[in-house]
Amino acid sequence: MRDESKGMWHNEERVLDADQWRIEAQAIIDDVKAHVKDIRISEELQSTNSSIHLNLTTLENLKFCVHVSSEGFKITGNQHDTFTNTENEIYETPYGLLNSISPMYRESFGNSLMSKLNKLSQSQ
Repeated sequence: MRDESKGMWHNEERVLDADQWRIEAQAIIDDVKAHVKDIRISEELQSTNSSIHLNLTTLENLKFCVHVSSEGFKITGNQHDTFTNTENEIYETPYGLLNSISPMYRESFGNSLMSKLNKLSQSQ
C-alpha cells in the first residue's frame, strides 16, 4: 500500500539490508499495533536481504508468524517464530492479512476510523 520509491509493499523484488528491513518492519508495526494484541520482529528467525519475520498476536489471542517480503505478507506458522507453512495466501498489505484472520481487528479498525471521522465532523 505504501507508494514510496524506497518502500517495499510492491510486487517487485527489493533487496534491503538488515537495517532497512527493520525500518520497514517498524513502519508496519506502528501502522497496526493499536489493532492487535502484540506485533514484533522475530528474534529467532533470521532476516535476509529480501525478507523479515514478524510475530503477531491478534486481539483474539491467536499467534502467527508472518513472512514479509517484496511479494507481500504471508503466514508461515500458527505460533511465533515458526516457518512451517509456505503454501498460504500472500497479502499485498498487512491490513489485508489482518482483515482476513481477525474479526476483532476489523472492529477495532472500524471503531478507530469512526472516532476520527466524528472528531473531524465536530471540528468543522
